[in-house]
Amino acid sequence: MSPASTDGLKRPGQAQAPAIQALGLTAGFGGRDVLQDVSLTLNDGEILCLIGHNGAGKSTLLRVLFGLHRPSAGTLRVFGEQPGQHSPAAMGAAGVALVPEGRGVFPDLTVEEIFGLALWSAGVPKSGQRERVDEVLDVLPRIKEFRTRRAGTLSGGQQQMVSIGRALLTRPRVLLLDEPSIGLAPKLFQDLIRPIAALRESRGMAILLVEQNVREAFAVSDRVLVMRSGKFIFEGAPSELDDHAKLMELF
Repeated sequence: MSPASTDGLKRPGQAQAPAIQALGLTAGFGGRDVLQDVSLTLNDGEILCLIGHNGAGKSTLLRVLFGLHRPSAGTLRVFGEQPGQHSPAAMGAAGVALVPEGRGVFPDLTVEEIFGLALWSAGVPKSGQRERVDEVLDVLPRIKEFRTRRAGTLSGGQQQMVSIGRALLTRPRVLLLDEPSIGLAPKLFQDLIRPIAALRESRGMAILLVEQNVREAFAVSDRVLVMRSGKFIFEGAPSELDDHAKLMELF
């Protein structure tokens, strides 16, 4: 699949090579292919929204892109380079972070402890940890209100902020977001996604957003991909799917 142009502007930190370029990915479980010869380009500084019905293969694609699941065929490049290993550690070192579906926070740890564990795992020296946390709190300032509480006592929206904040601590150049609106009221999701989308402007971050709340997702996205049964069936601008009937046809 060829890259689509966005607005023609050069974003801060924009590179010549795409942020992520996947060619011919095939992957599955138990002998059944979930992804079938999938090719995808996420441009540097672009917000790409991926939608599709449940079971279409969206989460599997993100897991493959982050190195959590090995494809049976295909190649993957990050900013023009092929990672030495297909693993989360290698993808993290290449500047890719994943916010998984379901948040995945440790319920018995406080937010500060979760952040500390993430910083330790990323190898951030203690001298630079305070700066990293302050950067996250600038983007998601509401975390300040509950940073000393255990994650298991937080609401779904608060846990989602923690999950996203944990990913941002690594200063990723590419952010993979898997269904961040699950369990959130529309207004809360809007308040969450807008500052994340703003990172594209301030840091040149590329974002691949898997989302079912298409109205809010389309509002911040440059391009849309629709997946059905492990294949892409549509690529275009969000405005091309303003017609609700046309959108429903794709599902």
